[in-house]
Amino acid sequence: MAKTIEEGFTKFISGLQPNDSEHWKAASHKNSVEACLYNNFGCYRFFETGSFGNGTSVKHFSDTDYFAAIPKDRLWENSSSSLAKVREALQTTFQRTDGIKVNCPAVKIPFGQYASEDMEITPCWAAGTIDTKLGNFALSQIPNCDGGWMYSSPKAHNEYVKKENDRLKSNKVKNLIQLVKAWKYFNDVPISSFYLELRVTKYVERESIIIFDIDLEEIFLNLCNQGLADMQDPMGISGLIPASKTNNFKQIAFSKLYTAATRAEKAIEAKSKSNIDDSFYWWNLLFDNKFPAR
Repeated sequence: MAKTIEEGFTKFISGLQPNDSEHWKAASHKNSVEACLYNNFGCYRFFETGSFGNGTSVKHFSDTDYFAAIPKDRLWENSSSSLAKVREALQTTFQRTDGIKVNCPAVKIPFGQYASEDMEITPCWAAGTIDTKLGNFALSQIPNCDGGWMYSSPKAHNEYVKKENDRLKSNKVKNLIQLVKAWKYFNDVPISSFYLELRVTKYVERESIIIFDIDLEEIFLNLCNQGLADMQDPMGISGLIPASKTNNFKQIAFSKLYTAATRAEKAIEAKSKSNIDDSFYWWNLLFDNKFPAR
């Protein structure tokens, strides 16, 4: 139970934090996955990326992500072929694991009941380094989901989020990202988590304080006004970043986004009129009946 909207968000965010055990479930397979990739493709580095390492994951929903660095001459020019071959090798190794599939730009292995127990392996090859506004970072080429390859630098993007999170303190930027991701996961919205993470971080660049309900409303409205347009990578690495994998997914996502923006507006309006029960109602509806009760 929570008396105020602020208390509601504090309690809700606490419940979004992942358990160590669910991350361990996927990470415990690291050595055997790495051995498979080494034997089949000469993988020489296998390192964790994604929201778990960045502190923006959501309990039971965010999977465990790894990059598998493979010599370029051991991969196919067509990245889709590379993903298919990696999936085939992993399925041979984990014969008793059902549901291993390509989930571009990665191959997903479901190791447990929850998505957080899945491991996603992105094959990549080293592409030098890049100078950015936040320093020099290693570059990789990863599948671009259209048969080609694209630049990626997880450390650079993590540093971008960290910079804004440190500036605004109290972990509020990362918590705000978790809230937007929670909306995505709870409502099955086909939007890229990477896209949302960068959109939220770009939004907070102009902010001096984070107030969760107000900023969530602004983020949803901004995303609507932008029409979920492709986003230029603020670190200048990955080019244009799409919101969704296909136009059909984008249309579905926008419909759900418009609903979220409408509900957030109603929640803020109710709070402004001191109708706190109504405000709780609309936030609970937005988060698929998972927001704390008053």
